[in-house]
Formats: sequence, structure tokens, C-alpha cells
Amino acid sequence: MSGPEAQWRAALAEGRLLIQRTADGKAVFPPRVMAPGEGGALEWVEASGGGTVHSFSWIQQRPPEPTFNVAVVELDEGARLMSRVVGVVEGELAIGQRVAAFIDTDGAEPLVLFRREDAA
Repeated sequence: MSGPEAQWRAALAEGRLLIQRTADGKAVFPPRVMAPGEGGALEWVEASGGGTVHSFSWIQQRPPEPTFNVAVVELDEGARLMSRVVGVVEGELAIGQRVAAFIDTDGAEPLVLFRREDAA
């Protein structure tokens, strides 16, 4: 793999959450070669990791597999990304709730996951 996604994944492997920003400061995610709509240059910046739950859904699996959530989180920098909020059960997750990112390195590839800010 090469290009912006490879750069993003390499940063995750180093424990860094990066997003891109346009010349006028608009946050961009997922990683791209050029700014959407205008084709301008993008710069990489380290994200704070703070964000707000924009939307979410609970996924019911066939028992005995556990239920899990898929959430769209708006980072404080303005970019939105899809992930999971861990350490919560149904009823403990809400739109507008503050969350904090962390990089999970337990699997084959590092993943950006979130925890409730009050539990981080």
C-alpha cells in the first residue's frame, strides 16, 4: 500500500492520530492526495483525539457474540470518522457525548477506537 492511507497507517503504528488540513484550515478525513472540491495541497496535522459522538448504531450479532456499536465521531478539529466506542453498553452512549480516541494495537493493524471522555 502507498499514498496517503499508507502514511496515515504508518503514523497509527507509531501511536499518532493524524488528519489532513486544507490551506484554509478545513479538516479532511479519510486521507487523500488532494483537497476535495478544489484539488489543493493538504498538510498532515496531529489530531487532539477529543471528539463528540455525531451518530451511532448498535449491531446485534448472533448469540453468543456480543452486541457492539458503530459510531461516527466528529473530532474537535472538524473531521468525522467512523469507529467504535468501547467500554459502553446499550443505553450508555448518546449523541453529543464527549469521547477520547486511543490507538488499539492488539490486532494485526492498529485501529482508532474511542472511550467516553469521563472514562478515558
